[in-house]
Amino acid sequence: MTDELPREKDDDELVRRERSAMMKGPIIAGPLAIILWLALYHLLPPIAGMADTASRALFALKCCCIAVLLCFLTGIETVSHERLNTPAINPLAGRESARMKVNLHYLQNTLEQLVIFMPGLIALACYCADGRAMRAVVSTTTVWILSRAVFWVGYHRAPRFRAAGLTGMAQSLLVLVYVCGKFGYEIAGPLGASVPIVIFAGVEACLVYMSARPARRAS
Repeated sequence: MTDELPREKDDDELVRRERSAMMKGPIIAGPLAIILWLALYHLLPPIAGMADTASRALFALKCCCIAVLLCFLTGIETVSHERLNTPAINPLAGRESARMKVNLHYLQNTLEQLVIFMPGLIALACYCADGRAMRAVVSTTTVWILSRAVFWVGYHRAPRFRAAGLTGMAQSLLVLVYVCGKFGYEIAGPLGASVPIVIFAGVEACLVYMSARPARRAS
């Protein structure tokens, strides 16, 4: 029992140090992502042929294809090539290198992020009024792709450095909340817009509280 208490304290201290180091990444990358998004939105020319909703949704789908090609397929190819040339060619042998484990974690995380990014982007395009507003779709896609690259490179340097690439996740969250609010507004006005956002915020608050309970008990 006496050995377990110091170990728990050491683990808590390690978590605090890692969390503190991870928070520095988004603090630096967040403003840069916002600047890049705004620069693209204001400097790019309007997208042609975006008069109808179907054209805008198709354009967003094409942007999703670019994101999958550059961020997900490249990860699959990286793991595949390494498996063909290492003892990890047998997936059941447990011979994955540290490098491959990072790439596998990147693939898993990117798949999760795509599920949030893609429907949000397509819905955002549907709510854009014209080709000028559609520049938001290009900006959002570009920031997401670059954020994935930062996440991947940072993860290879050290796990805590991956946090700088989580700006793409934050962007996808904001887009999804925005389009859900717009959809709710179409159904029931301001009340309808607030319902999904309030429910999500409540669930998120509960998750934060529940995840913090073990730390409070340990202290």
